[in-house]
Amino acid sequence: MALENKLTEVAENKLYSLAYNKLLSEHKLMGSRCKKCGHLAVPPKPICPECYGNEMELEEMKGRGKLVAYTVVAVGSPLMVEEGYGKEKHYCCGIVELEEGAKICARISGVDTSRPEQIKIGTPVALDYVEATHAADPTHEQGERTFVSFKALS
Repeated sequence: MALENKLTEVAENKLYSLAYNKLLSEHKLMGSRCKKCGHLAVPPKPICPECYGNEMELEEMKGRGKLVAYTVVAVGSPLMVEEGYGKEKHYCCGIVELEEGAKICARISGVDTSRPEQIKIGTPVALDYVEATHAADPTHEQGERTFVSFKALS
């Protein structure tokens, strides 16, 4: 029960979210590597999701990887609708496996969302930050925000 309480406390700690978003605004994609087992988590975590160790160190990602899964979205989240996406303008969201080995969910650009069958698993991608202005939410004030995106290279 003590571990569950600690995990809940950490999950509700907005400091990690705020620090991660600040680093994104500086165009730095960071992860945390467990000193005990070597697991790499992106975004950074205060507790290792593999061994539950709490000795984590920050590591900057190179920003290169490959697309391992994707979906084309026609009914977007409120943030994406604010950017003009929806039934007439689809967007792609995918899982990228970084060269360092961690996986991250992000927007995928440089693909034809009107032809999702042409988007290929294994496509090399590179980090491509998106700057957008959005309304306030529980972890952000209204204004400019930086989001992780990856651009398809082929």
